[in-house]
Amino acid sequence: MSAGKGPMHPLLARYLTQLSTNPLRTKALTSSTFCFLQEVIGSNAAGLPPPQIPKDAAPLTKALARARIDSKAIKMALYGFFVSAPMGHFLVGMLQKAFAGKTGLKARLGQLLASNLLISPINALVFLASMAVINGAKSIDEVIRTVKGGFFSVLRVSWVVSPLSMTIAQQFIPVELWVPFFNTIQFTVGTFMNIKVKKMRLAAARKEAEEREREKGRDQPR
Repeated sequence: MSAGKGPMHPLLARYLTQLSTNPLRTKALTSSTFCFLQEVIGSNAAGLPPPQIPKDAAPLTKALARARIDSKAIKMALYGFFVSAPMGHFLVGMLQKAFAGKTGLKARLGQLLASNLLISPINALVFLASMAVINGAKSIDEVIRTVKGGFFSVLRVSWVVSPLSMTIAQQFIPVELWVPFFNTIQFTVGTFMNIKVKKMRLAAARKEAEEREREKGRDQPR
């Protein structure tokens, strides 16, 4: 098996074989791993403090805490396996079937429009709703507020990244490599956004703590 002019790396060849024979399982495992890594890398790169654990905790518990591997990282892995991958498999499969055998500029533009106007909004909606639940939303109203607050921000990023990556794929990437290519793009963008959001939350928490300290200082009798 080869892609383009050069020989394909054996690991990539094995991955593509699994993708061909067990597509949904392979995508689920890939998405689960990437979502887990996004959360762990994001927490470490943003400089989040490790969770507080008892001094007499087991060595494994301490190692996991130092690496910022917590329940949220596990939940993100479950989201990738049970939500993100099956949804992407279904939606992309529909898109590929709709444009199977169609070539030319009109087909490419149609694929881009369908991806941005149909698939991207669904992905954004499900992603934000899932993140609300993972972050502790207790009611439908809290989920709805999260979706409303972030929907167009997520969609704008998707509308920039999706056409660029789709254009690159159509022009330069063999079709059999599209899945790992788009997985790599999504992982890179997702990790960047995760780090950015965590840094913003950390800065906001620090600012709030400083304001509380100033309020306490003003309230103390002189």
